[in-house]
Amino acid sequence: MTTDIISPTRHWCQKLIFTYLSCFNSVLWGYHMISRTKYQLDKATILQLFAKAGIPNVTHAEPLGDGEFNAVYLAHADQQDYVLKVAPRVSAPVMRYEQSMMESEVFWYEQLRADTDIRVPKVFAADFSRELLPVPYFIMEFLPGDPLNKAVLTPEERAEVDRMLPAMATQLHAISNARFGYVQNALYDNWYTAIHAFVSQTLEDCARKKRRSRRGERLLRLIEQHRAILEPVAGCMVNFDIWPANSIVQREDGNIRLCWIDPERCFWGDRMFDFVCFTFHQPLSDKPDVIAAYNAAAKTPITLSKEEQLRFAIGQGYLSLIMETEKYYRYSPLNYGWWRNVIACRLLYRAAFAALS
Repeated sequence: MTTDIISPTRHWCQKLIFTYLSCFNSVLWGYHMISRTKYQLDKATILQLFAKAGIPNVTHAEPLGDGEFNAVYLAHADQQDYVLKVAPRVSAPVMRYEQSMMESEVFWYEQLRADTDIRVPKVFAADFSRELLPVPYFIMEFLPGDPLNKAVLTPEERAEVDRMLPAMATQLHAISNARFGYVQNALYDNWYTAIHAFVSQTLEDCARKKRRSRRGERLLRLIEQHRAILEPVAGCMVNFDIWPANSIVQREDGNIRLCWIDPERCFWGDRMFDFVCFTFHQPLSDKPDVIAAYNAAAKTPITLSKEEQLRFAIGQGYLSLIMETEKYYRYSPLNYGWWRNVIACRLLYRAAFAALS
């Protein structure tokens, strides 16, 4: 019989490999992740899209960032920088929850601007008609600054950022909703039904690539076993993508300010899922500083109850299933992203099953 208890030597070997791949991503595989979903544009087309949006004097345009799903371009016009974001082509294979995700991103930007004081880009134009381009796109404000994963911070600034991020999450969690799910997909009456559908649909995504996730099937069975805990969960806005690359660090009058971008993977659901971005494969109880920073700003504090830790573990499992499945849609085994996902989802599954079993 196999065991889910990983030996210390094996654990550190996996951590070493994961760190190695992360540090040398640029050197080994190039500065931009190679993804099968990106819709590439030439400069003439970019100029045409901006002209339609009433921004005719574009003088420069180039690819921007390390995103792995949409194509993103930085453009300059009339002494201002803009970002053009273009959805994957219709024929590109995407997972169920990723369908029509660009419309979702614009929706969540509106929620953040209306109901929080978190700085996010202003959207200047959005076109989902597919008249000028066969895919949706939108143009938004470019936020100056450095992505958190590339920002140079003092130890004091790093500690401040680590306090700011959980506090920012409390503002999302204060935005409640009576239904649950991805707005671009389907909404459900309770959290159990929604997360059950999330996992079932991701297993179907896996099957469409002629793959089977036995660990994902195990996760689904565990969700069914914990139905009584999941059904009463209150619904709120969940980001589920609070990674360093999606936080922009700005300095104003000597102070640090964080802005958020790319909220396309938000959903209405369980706030415990956002803590996965803060702890990854570690138990939530191993991050008291995160909990303290969150509770200092939250109206409803986290208590680290058994139920909360089980819900958090389900979030770890769901992220793992997504990472396991998306590599079949985006990468080949020759790409860094494939092996990053292999190692990451292994760590996440182990942590999730250790808590849930």
